[in-house]
Amino acid sequence: MKTAVIGSGAWGTALAMVLLGNGHQVSLWSYSRQESDTLKQKRENPMLPGVPLPEELELTTDINCVKGCKAIVLATPSFAVRTTARQVGAAVEPGTVIVLVSKGIEKDSSLLLHQVVEQEVGEKCPVVVLSGPSHAEEVGRGIPTGVVVASEDRFAAELVQDLFMNRRFRIYTSSDILGVEIGAAMKNVIALCAGCCVGMGYGDNTKAMLMTRGLTEIARLGVALGARKETFAGLAGVGDLIVTCTSMHSRNCRAGILLGKGKTMEEIMAEMGGSVVEGYYAAASAKALADKAGVEMPITTGAYEVLYEGKDPHLVLAQLMNREKRQELETEESWI
Repeated sequence: MKTAVIGSGAWGTALAMVLLGNGHQVSLWSYSRQESDTLKQKRENPMLPGVPLPEELELTTDINCVKGCKAIVLATPSFAVRTTARQVGAAVEPGTVIVLVSKGIEKDSSLLLHQVVEQEVGEKCPVVVLSGPSHAEEVGRGIPTGVVVASEDRFAAELVQDLFMNRRFRIYTSSDILGVEIGAAMKNVIALCAGCCVGMGYGDNTKAMLMTRGLTEIARLGVALGARKETFAGLAGVGDLIVTCTSMHSRNCRAGILLGKGKTMEEIMAEMGGSVVEGYYAAASAKALADKAGVEMPITTGAYEVLYEGKDPHLVLAQLMNREKRQELETEESWI
């Protein structure tokens, strides 16, 4: 099957390798000619070292590579999804399945990214969201991984399942596109917080508390927006949260550690070589979305205060620990 991956970062490249390994014809599109030329010269992505790019992988900067494709993968940073989707929408043929693998919430509109794509492309292409515990560094090397693909269009989801699934990359389907995408976006915020606690010198207890209560916040927001609560107990919820909060492959976790050690976001971005820390952008968008929906999210609010208002993370943690008493389960009935 003819496919294209739009975005040649680590994740886009890793997914291109999965598709290529499954016998599909794949074009890997880069935003800049310099980036594409580097890939052509080295036959390796500097962001994915040790994973050679075969000659049969087409490397291009021509967005018209989407023409004639049965499916395309949109793998740009969250802030570039709208502009890239607009380019894709002008070139793509009706009926082409768009597989969205970017994670985040649009800054100004508070829209989820699949909603952004739908605005730009219209109804001519079904959108499928792919998410789950999946570091590009491991997927690119064929480490066994499981993810979920979600869409309101069952046939599109099953097509993507067939497109990607192999003995090292297992795909589950879901109809809860809202829940899958909210889990994907919000876990980056919680990973920043978990890393920050490590950087401040706290231990596993603190990280586990933040992860667990963070998952509660994610599910609370998701349900308020129409998602199914059980989705957050799956791969795109707790699964992605675990891998993002506990691994040094995670840019958000690494950025959080540096933040906890007192570095500014400007210093952190420079130290990480320009890699995108999605949790930084998602914290602002998630707070705006939560405020709009009237949903209480104290950890997310604390992350926003640290990242955008310069609040001391030690003070934010102290405030979280001293919130008023409450039951753990929000649906739990009072004792008789």
